[in-house]
Amino acid sequence: MTGPTDGAGAPDERPDARPDARPDDDAVTYGGASSEPVVGDDAVPYGRTSSPRTVDPRAPRARHGTGRHRWRVTALAVIVFGIVVLVGGYLWVQHEANPSGPQGAQVLVTVPVGSGESATASLLASRGVITSSFAYRIWSQFHSLPGIQAGHYAFRTHSSFGEAQAILAAGPNVFALVVPPGFTVSELATRVGQLPGHFPDAFARTATDGSVRSPWQPTGVTSLEGLLAPGTYIVPPGETDRALLTAMVDRFDAQAARIGLAAGAQALGFTPYEVITVASIVEKEGVLVKNMGPVARVVYNRLAKDMPLQMDSTVLYALGRDGGAVTGADLRTVSPYNTYLNKGLTPTPTCFPSEEALQAALHPPAGSWLFFVVVAQDGTEAFSDTYAGQLANEAIASQRGLG
Repeated sequence: MTGPTDGAGAPDERPDARPDARPDDDAVTYGGASSEPVVGDDAVPYGRTSSPRTVDPRAPRARHGTGRHRWRVTALAVIVFGIVVLVGGYLWVQHEANPSGPQGAQVLVTVPVGSGESATASLLASRGVITSSFAYRIWSQFHSLPGIQAGHYAFRTHSSFGEAQAILAAGPNVFALVVPPGFTVSELATRVGQLPGHFPDAFARTATDGSVRSPWQPTGVTSLEGLLAPGTYIVPPGETDRALLTAMVDRFDAQAARIGLAAGAQALGFTPYEVITVASIVEKEGVLVKNMGPVARVVYNRLAKDMPLQMDSTVLYALGRDGGAVTGADLRTVSPYNTYLNKGLTPTPTCFPSEEALQAALHPPAGSWLFFVVVAQDGTEAFSDTYAGQLANEAIASQRGLG
């Protein structure tokens, strides 16, 4: 064996040395005196089994945080936009809920049965009570009512949502007052007294003290008995007795003008007030429209013959009663309204006549009847010229259980 020689070309005596190995850029070489291996830029260190990934320092680095950054910006923009929308919407609803300026005119609104807040909001907006039904629906989500009662309401235009809702919460504040034909001032006063803010005695006093007058009232007559038109009246909150009576007088005046009361009364030789009085008696005595014309003729025939009218309804009026049997004691009641004891018409009408009764009093059919009596269950009356004929009709009525 030859020993080692000095110099770089000395043969490697290591047992694992390969004579045919050829050094290159990736080979591990040994320096002369140093025992540490010399490793090139791309060399695999001695003893490793795999090569690391080569990184080019000139290549651009991957920007791993770019997508996450964009997502955060988008989310922030959405949040800011949502806040702007919420704040703007809130301010808009508040502006609509509390409009500037005073309330406007009163308007009447009828809420149908089964209406909810949405339908009611649309109704109020259509009448100008509130400015926006959509804003009201949003507002009501935080100020909801347990329920809305159907009925008539009086609102003011240009109201705040709170003002409108306060009225709805209190329930209907507009009432329909029905005045049927044949009602008297006393009966009407009782009915008006059932309305909030009205009292029967006060209404009756206003209707009879002359503070409200009809053009058909003669001098010296202060009562509006017979001079108020029957029908239905809408009574809003705050309506005074005087205003209500004025509306009734005006409606009667319009009715009288329509049917030609003044000219018709003149043609009969009576004053309009006297014809109204006749019509009030016809209303109570005839009841059914088919009876009214003949009853009016009986009244005029008796007046023409200077006979007492002998109408039970006038006695009942004097007693403050409406209907029912009239006794002998009742017929002896001392009163200017007792037409058994007094000739001629009553001092005033005895009720509010219907238009049919007024027409009957203005245009009575021809006939010589002086008597009548109910002879059928449906209220049909039989008329006669003589007292004997009246007795015969009364017998028929008695046989039918009407006596």
